[in-house]
Amino acid sequence: MAKEQPEREGMFHRGSGLNLTSGQYTAPTTGYYIFTATLHIAAAEAPVRRQRRGKGQPCRGNRLRVLICVQSRCQHNSSLETMSQLESGGDLFTISVTGVLYLQAGQYASVFVDNAAGSPLTVQSGSDFSAILLGV
Repeated sequence: MAKEQPEREGMFHRGSGLNLTSGQYTAPTTGYYIFTATLHIAAAEAPVRRQRRGKGQPCRGNRLRVLICVQSRCQHNSSLETMSQLESGGDLFTISVTGVLYLQAGQYASVFVDNAAGSPLTVQSGSDFSAILLGV
């Protein structure tokens, strides 16, 4: 099995847990890991929606969630999550999620984007995903 290497100069990669092809970090050791994902996202103009809502209430359809989940299970207390409201007219923004998860050796964590915005989103270059073992 070939060791995965960063795709471009300047990218930092150390250790054997990150698979750049699958986008998953597999824990080499059982322990507590701090995870960080920072995504730079380009959004197309959202279609006009006519919804009744109270004054000052954001439109639910403009919600974007980013999660870091263990074994692709995005359950409360076993995943990290952040949520953001997309601003109309904004076409580029950054969203981050950070926190600590406990992984058994061989378990993996990966990033998921839940897009309820109703318009296409693209994760841009310069986005990152990292994991650091804090302790066993």
